Amino acid sequence: MSNAENNVDSALVRELATILNDTDLTEIEVEHGTLRVRVSRQKDYVVGHPQALTYAPAPEHGQPAPAAASQSGASPVSAPASTGPETGTVPSPMVGTVYLSSAPGGRHFIEIGQQVAEGETLLIIEAMKTMNQIPAPHAGKVVKILVENAQPVEYGEPLVVVA
Repeated sequence: MSNAENNVDSALVRELATILNDTDLTEIEVEHGTLRVRVSRQKDYVVGHPQALTYAPAPEHGQPAPAAASQSGASPVSAPASTGPETGTVPSPMVGTVYLSSAPGGRHFIEIGQQVAEGETLLIIEAMKTMNQIPAPHAGKVVKILVENAQPVEYGEPLVVVA
């Protein structure tokens, strides 16, 4: 390699890093002639629970309210209220295809019952030809794996439960 090929334009790298931060991407790559520059970062994901709004329509004026007890006189039994996603659920931070191993037929990153450290890779999501490692948000035990290998996933979809 000549000396000219070893010189990377640091201003270009800074500009790409700024674009990466401004657009909330995890990786960006530019190719011009023989020069190819790729800038990537591992994003910290915060595990949250998307809030779902659920409601029942009110009875129309003049309509009787739904019966609270059955005809046998027994008290009504209410279904347990949905508490949302299970504690420790890791949601998908993006739309893409989930892979449980780094190569087809390879050993899975995690198995049920396995202890994982915070930041350890749980799985990979491919989005726009980019492989994004999904880290464990905290240390714990893998309780459930809620996705299959090569399954498409949506943003916010539960992937794994780490308790």
